[in-house]
Amino acid sequence: MSCGEPHETDCSEILDHLYEFLDREMPDADCTKFEHHFEECSPCLEKYGLEQAVKKLVKRCCGQDDVPTDLRAKVMGRIDLIRSGQAVPDQEVTASPATPQES
Repeated sequence: MSCGEPHETDCSEILDHLYEFLDREMPDADCTKFEHHFEECSPCLEKYGLEQAVKKLVKRCCGQDDVPTDLRAKVMGRIDLIRSGQAVPDQEVTASPATPQES
């Protein structure tokens, strides 16, 4: 996606790293770069607002659920693969079935 206007930071770079910005998982200088981009690019600002709203809705609806440790590890492993540019398997990322607690 691109708005067709020239920007200091390309729209594709902004959208590729949007969740890092939303989660504040990037250096302050990069956050400033994103904020500047949003000031001049309404399509990216709109996409940011939509993703921010979805994130808030998910947190409100699902924020109290504990994530199984193995599922978190699998998701983080997949994210690491994607970030490194490696091929990602097509299989679903799911938690292992819960095991009964022993007394």
